[in-house]
Amino acid sequence: MSRPAHRRPAYHKINKDLFVLTYGALVAQLCKDYEKDEDVNQYLDKMGYGIGTRLVEDFLARSCVGRCHSYSEITDIIAQVAFKMYLGITPSVTCNNSSRNEFSLILDKNPLVEFVEELPAGRSSLCYCNLLCGIIRGALEMVHLAADVTFLQDRLRGDSVTEIGITFLKKREEKKYRRKK
Repeated sequence: MSRPAHRRPAYHKINKDLFVLTYGALVAQLCKDYEKDEDVNQYLDKMGYGIGTRLVEDFLARSCVGRCHSYSEITDIIAQVAFKMYLGITPSVTCNNSSRNEFSLILDKNPLVEFVEELPAGRSSLCYCNLLCGIIRGALEMVHLAADVTFLQDRLRGDSVTEIGITFLKKREEKKYRRKK
């Protein structure tokens, strides 16, 4: 017996607290496995990249967003749709340069650090939520946009805000199609 074609697949949500605690346990285990913070940061980024390359398909299917025509539009979609859909927050977006290829996502609340008061002792350069940078970078790469995504500021490091920087590396090429007459 086949499934009816008109039914949409059911999406199951997991408990947010369970996800946050599981992520914390993952980071704690990585801190035990790797001596250097840079290695933990790199592993979280690599892991996030793998998630992002797969998550973009789900995002495009569920969000029904149209084609974006500028980097600012892409960044707004990431902040207003993707972050809201997957993390339940909406970061604010700022443009950091005149060529309009560098943006910041400022998170008022970061759900991944809800149960974290401070970084572990001796781990001052640990980027606890580096998974998010990898997810954004992986998703952008799957839609053919190379980007450098890094944490610029983090409340866990004592900064006043949590800020993710996105720098688009290639200039968007506007494809011009000629109509055949």
